[in-house]
Formats: sequence, C-alpha cells, structure tokens
Amino acid sequence: MLEISPRKVVQVIFQAREKQVAEAELRAFIGAMNEDEKASLVALTWIGRETYEAGELAEAIATAKAEASTPTENYLVNMPLFADYLEAGLEAIGISPADVEEDFFDR
Repeated sequence: MLEISPRKVVQVIFQAREKQVAEAELRAFIGAMNEDEKASLVALTWIGRETYEAGELAEAIATAKAEASTPTENYLVNMPLFADYLEAGLEAIGISPADVEEDFFDR
C-alpha cells in the first residue's frame, strides 16, 4: 500500500520539473516528509524505472526503508529523469498523475 498521498507525489513531480527554479524548495519538501512517505517516493521511482514491478510495491517500500543510507532528497533530486520515473511509477500502480494534477490545481 502506498504510504504517501498521490497529491504529494504530484507536487514533487511538479517541483522536480521546475528544478532549476525550485531545487531548494523541492529538497526541503522531501526532507520534511516522514520516513514512510520518503520510502514510498523511492519505491515509486524504482517502479517507474522498472527496477520493481507494480505488484512489488510493498517489497520496494520495505527495501527503500531498509537500505536508506543517503538523505532521500539528495538521492532522488540527483537522479536523472526522477520526475519521469515518479510519474511512470504512479501510472504503473493505477494512479493517473493527470487526474491528481487536475484535482490539485482545481482546489
């Protein structure tokens, strides 16, 4: 089960795509998350880059928690295509980033 709201993931994707302008804000946003949320972000990234399958979400989250040795914000922000992987990870588990984004900006 995903341990972060899709809305937060979409916010990270949005900030990551604006990285040149908002990298410090993105790092602070991720850094302020709890460990479960950080592990879910990492797991979604791994699913998006096809290190894990969507059905292995729980295993990916457990591995992310067990193997965390670098601050999550550094690990993810320094990863090429981070936003694309997150978006693909959400799609793989059946969540449409576009639908979440519409809801995010409609409020």
